[in-house]
Amino acid sequence: MKKLSIILILILVVNIGIGQSINCEVYKNDSLYYQACLQYTKACKYSQGSKSAQILLDNAIEICPYFSHAYYVKAIPYLKRGEFITWKKMIDKAVEHNTEEYLGYRGGARFQFLRDYKGAINDIEKIDSLLGYNIGYIYNGDYHLQIVRALSYKGLENKEKAIQIIEQQLTKENYDAGPFDYLHLGILKLEIQDYQGAIIYLKKQIEINDYLSESYYYLSLAYKSVNEKTLYIKNITKAKDYYINEKRLPGEGSFMDYMDKIYMKDIENELKTAYTRYK
Repeated sequence: MKKLSIILILILVVNIGIGQSINCEVYKNDSLYYQACLQYTKACKYSQGSKSAQILLDNAIEICPYFSHAYYVKAIPYLKRGEFITWKKMIDKAVEHNTEEYLGYRGGARFQFLRDYKGAINDIEKIDSLLGYNIGYIYNGDYHLQIVRALSYKGLENKEKAIQIIEQQLTKENYDAGPFDYLHLGILKLEIQDYQGAIIYLKKQIEINDYLSESYYYLSLAYKSVNEKTLYIKNITKAKDYYINEKRLPGEGSFMDYMDKIYMKDIENELKTAYTRYK
């Protein structure tokens, strides 16, 4: 099951060394960049966001104000703590000095953490125009950036545009559907009252990743809308079972929520509706 191992991973980076290793020797022709890189490497030995790490990252920036990696790593703890203004200042510097590497990251974070849908769309469409090839995935791998762009359009209530982008992405050569792509597409179909389309895509989600209470919850709503009593009750009941067994979208108790995530109160309210409607 594609990316199943990372579905439950909610942190951007476990510590600043992961995914951030740099061979400073390749920068010896730029003495400032090289010296900054050495400070950065020392910082990677400490816990992310620790005083020692942040001081060394500050040293790297002071030595070389265009050393983008230091701005990026220094920014991450502020994002996790919800200090978005400070994060934005730092990540903007990283993007300024290394646009191709960090613009997509900033767009993904704008979507996932800030719900800055316009900002996310602007960043993703810009990096798409700059690269002209596969623009890659959000920082934790759960979504391709084109899916993030689609969900940002959904956040702006342009659901038809969101559907168009996801459907185009799913038909691209060499693209494997992400762990939640069909879930969101099915929900979008449900929201525009294309109930048969919703059923098709939510069942497809279950086929490729049967690990989400949300799949059964929204599928139950689709069946309710077409007056399929038995399937409505069956799926809402299964949604509750999956939720109790922690088979659901990440986010609860975390520093970020996933779009279209449900909670137990949503399921319980729907169960009450089911039993009242069909008692």
